[in-house]
Order: sequence, then structure tokens, then C-alpha cells
Amino acid sequence: METKVVLGIGGNKGDRASYLAKAREALSRELILISSSQVYESEAWGGVATNGNFLNQVLLIQTSMEPLSLLQLTQKIEHALGRTREQHWGDRTIDIDILYFGDLVSNDSQLMLPHPYLSERRFVLQPLAEILPFKKHPVSGKTSLELLAACSDFGKVSIWKMEE
Repeated sequence: METKVVLGIGGNKGDRASYLAKAREALSRELILISSSQVYESEAWGGVATNGNFLNQVLLIQTSMEPLSLLQLTQKIEHALGRTREQHWGDRTIDIDILYFGDLVSNDSQLMLPHPYLSERRFVLQPLAEILPFKKHPVSGKTSLELLAACSDFGKVSIWKMEE
């Protein structure tokens, strides 16, 4: 059975745009990419990253994989693109988060769904609202636009313009 899944990808180390593109390419080889948001630039969230602003994007994919198999795939891609896990919410080349797996709600210790910080992160909600404005959060029942309007994160998030 095919499931529509929403992924958030982002990073702030090295050639940020190249890492996003490589992550999209790797995901597209394994999954069906339905749509993607524009690329957004945002300030670091969580108070730990020090390497500068992040580039972020939200992808809508379709897969027949189970949630934990998809998690293993995303972690394999992160590792292949140089992701290290030295510090929680620290600097990274690429991060691939499973935001929604259909409307599945799970409190599994390996993979909580929907993503537990989704409604607190403007850098996720802004691109999410761009491609899925009326997607309802399966717990709160709020749409992406409603979650964005209620978000208490006021970090700067803007559409990224590639440097000339």
C-alpha cells in the first residue's frame, strides 16, 4: 500500500544547496517525489547550532515502505552525505525528518509521528504551508496554515535566493 509522507530536509554545514539537492536526488531514487517546497533560509533553532543559517525544504513523497524502514533509509542517506550526530540540534550537513507518515500517530521511541516539534518550528511550517496548506495534523486537527499562524517561533524564515 502506498502512503503519502511529508519530509523536512535541511542543513547548515558546507555547500548547503548542494546537500539539499543530493538528499532530494537520493530520496527520489528510492521513493516517488510528488512535490517540493521552495528552499527557505532560516536561523538556527534550538540554540545549539553555531555554523550559520540553515537551508530547509519540505518534500511530499509516496512510498510503500513501513515507517521504520523509511527512517533507516533517511538515516543511511544522511550518513552518506556526511551527517554526524555530535550534538542534538547542532550543526549538520543534512537532516531528513519524517514530519507526517500519512495520518499515522505513533509514540514509538525510535520514531514519533507526527514529528513532535513540527508545530513549534516556523522553518518547517512555512514550507509545509506552501505545499500542503490544508493538511490537517492528525492530533490537533489544525491545518498547516493554522499551525503556522499559531506558531510561537518567531525566527526569521525567508525564501532563499541563490547567491550569484
